Amino acid sequence: MGHGVPELVLELNGRTWTLDPSRSYNVGRDPQGDMVLDDARVSWRHATVRWAGRSWIIEDQGSTNGTYAQGQRIHQMEIGPGSIVHLGNATDGPRVTLSAPAANAFSAPPASAPQQQAAQGWQAPPAHQQPVQQPPAQQGWQAPPQAQQPPYLPPQQAQQPQQPQQSAPPQQARPQQERPAQQGGGGPVHGDRSPTTFHRLDMGRVMRIGRALENELVVSDLQVSRHHAEFRATPDGRFEIHDLGSHNGTYVNGQPVPKSGKAPVGPNDIIGVGHSTFRLVGDRLEEFVDTGEVSFSARHLTVTVDGGKQILKDVSFGVPEKSLVAVIGPSGSGKSTLLKALTGYRPANQGDVLYDNRNLYKQFAELRQRIGLVPQDDILHKELTVQKALRYAAKLRFPGDTAESEREARIDEVLRELKLDIHKDKRVTSLSGGQRKRVSVALELLTKPSLIFLDEPTSGLDPGMDRDVMQLLRGLADDGRTVLVVTHSVAELALCDKLLVMAPGGGVAYFGPPDEALNFFQYDSWADVFSAFENYRDYDWMGRWRGSPHYQMYAADIDAVAPQSVNVQVPPARIHKSQSWGSQLWTLMRRYVSVLASDRGFLGLMVILPAVLGVVSMLIPSDYGLGYGPLNRHRTNRDASTIMLILAVGMCFSGAANSVRELIKERVIYERERATGLSRSAYLMSKVIVLGVVTAIQGVIIAAIGFSTRNMPSEGLIVAKAPAIEMALAIIALGFTSMMFGLIISALVKTAEKTMPLLVMFAIVQVVFTGVLFQLFDTPGVAQFAWLMPSRWAVAAMGATADMNTLLPWELGNPDPLWKHQTGVYVMDMIILITLGIGLAFVVARLLRRHEPEVMRK
Repeated sequence: MGHGVPELVLELNGRTWTLDPSRSYNVGRDPQGDMVLDDARVSWRHATVRWAGRSWIIEDQGSTNGTYAQGQRIHQMEIGPGSIVHLGNATDGPRVTLSAPAANAFSAPPASAPQQQAAQGWQAPPAHQQPVQQPPAQQGWQAPPQAQQPPYLPPQQAQQPQQPQQSAPPQQARPQQERPAQQGGGGPVHGDRSPTTFHRLDMGRVMRIGRALENELVVSDLQVSRHHAEFRATPDGRFEIHDLGSHNGTYVNGQPVPKSGKAPVGPNDIIGVGHSTFRLVGDRLEEFVDTGEVSFSARHLTVTVDGGKQILKDVSFGVPEKSLVAVIGPSGSGKSTLLKALTGYRPANQGDVLYDNRNLYKQFAELRQRIGLVPQDDILHKELTVQKALRYAAKLRFPGDTAESEREARIDEVLRELKLDIHKDKRVTSLSGGQRKRVSVALELLTKPSLIFLDEPTSGLDPGMDRDVMQLLRGLADDGRTVLVVTHSVAELALCDKLLVMAPGGGVAYFGPPDEALNFFQYDSWADVFSAFENYRDYDWMGRWRGSPHYQMYAADIDAVAPQSVNVQVPPARIHKSQSWGSQLWTLMRRYVSVLASDRGFLGLMVILPAVLGVVSMLIPSDYGLGYGPLNRHRTNRDASTIMLILAVGMCFSGAANSVRELIKERVIYERERATGLSRSAYLMSKVIVLGVVTAIQGVIIAAIGFSTRNMPSEGLIVAKAPAIEMALAIIALGFTSMMFGLIISALVKTAEKTMPLLVMFAIVQVVFTGVLFQLFDTPGVAQFAWLMPSRWAVAAMGATADMNTLLPWELGNPDPLWKHQTGVYVMDMIILITLGIGLAFVVARLLRRHEPEVMRK
């Protein structure tokens, strides 16, 4: 025993332990626990006994039937010699007795897991017990009506009289527990873990937290800024946490402290800094470092879509620490919906997702940093090399004060861990499917997440690569992470610790060890199981699961807990940005330029397309080009309007073509980076600036070719001696606005294949509304609609410079007011054209919200 710590002897179930203050003791039915009880009233992990710094405490861990002292249900209580606590029942539940040690007290070690399992563990049901359903291949089984089907009862219920139409799951008969508070109200916020270390707080001294060695409390985590936050004492004897302008933010109970602001902290509050959390206990600060030993569970998740249809129904399961869990099921069983609910991308309408006993939805802003997600599509730019792709990702995700050497060291560490160091100089597009998936995993491992989700990582891979990827995930779990993978492949399920099988309709059909799953379904292969799912879609697969012994073994404790939130109203998550807006913009622009520079096809098309369109305009014969006749200023020149039409439509097509695929092809990348703190406006601005420069170059090429061999107007309105410059500016502005229309198309479509028909339609519409083909300015409705077309304003600006009302007089003799040869008209046309492009940028930003995690939409 440490100096000053009172010794305590605990007696339970005929065994005694002399408690060690340097560790905690887990009490429950879990064979791997320290104090194991074979009592149905006791939960799998029922309670924890530990030294809390000033006294011994017993803490209920969200048990189903509760922990009691003197007949009252408790959540946490100080204990000492003479204390008596009952588990599972206030009067006759297993009794925990505390006493002072005798002079010759012997500290008995906890029983080993194998011994406890052999003595008290649950035995598998006998092979002769028959489930509800028999394999169709063997017995010609047909799904009978529910009224004729006996429920699948666990052994202890087999002798009880069956009630007609019994379908209520067993947990409904259990008493519901009171949920501990999750927003900092004394609830179990770190499971049953003991603090990693302690820090003493002095009332007269400031304790600074950060990555730099000169801090009083050094946190070696690249998610933490060099000088991150400070603990300060207030005159009334309380404490405050002050954020020091940190990049990834300081959090109290999952909510961000204002940047460079402060927030009061109390004994029940959780302070989050990077992967570490702190709790104030008296004058000490307990630190918990997230090393992967965290609990994760889903409780009563239900997702309802428009029309009231449930696509996820009351899903509950708990993920063991440092384990590999696979989720399988037929199409339409809600696997993707479940993944979005578990990661917070699309919160469930009802139910909870608990990370380390903390509500993920309500504390997403902080907990997102500890969760990695690898979507089915690669979350990286294939044109870049592996090392360069990881470098840009590290620049966006790590704090702005992270040194380049620190980032490079972390990148090298991840590359070595995943055996990608020999491929670091290869382009991602040149790698095999399995290697590309490793790179996607490497990108997520940069920030050292404790929990990693993967959506169909083996989709499209051959069996060998399938095995390699699953072995990779097995290794990640063995190294101290919890991995959950949604997959259609069943070949390598034996590598997993747990298997979740989803049934048609979004319910759970099985959760437990993979090697027991086929026996549970009473089929010889997974092909037979999936065929049964398809052939008997109306069968109550979820009810069969909840009536089975496997349910009692692996899910009843979690499912029996009432959900904390019903009809969840999740507030938008205010996400701190790892980098400043300007720094993010600069990094995104550099990355985008690198991607474009690596795409030789795009570079070639960028030059060839405007050159070809400019040459096409030269094919139009004209004696006077874009000017008047040599002897008569008032001589008409209808060819001028045709030349302007071709140049304008060519620029519309070129500008829109530059951007029409840019957002759709990066949609998965944007969604993931947005969840890690990417600024929406910085992302969009990087596209606008880089593509704007590309489009401006194309405008210069089109104008140079189109005007070089033509007679030009004798004088301009703004630049009197260079009217070609005025007209070129109108073409460039038209390209910019058309580019914004392309971004809108890219933000609206669901697949890249749909962009080309919309691009062609956009170009054709621009031809009609230039105002050159027919007189539209005096047609009500048509004239107003034409104001939304960029080609209308660009041709009007060129027409004002060239005095189009003279070159192309309408038969009715009415001049187009937008073609007047006046400086004010030219300026107005240009301002409206550019304003239209800026307005479209705001529309694109709004559309981008649809592709962000729902929990963080503002």
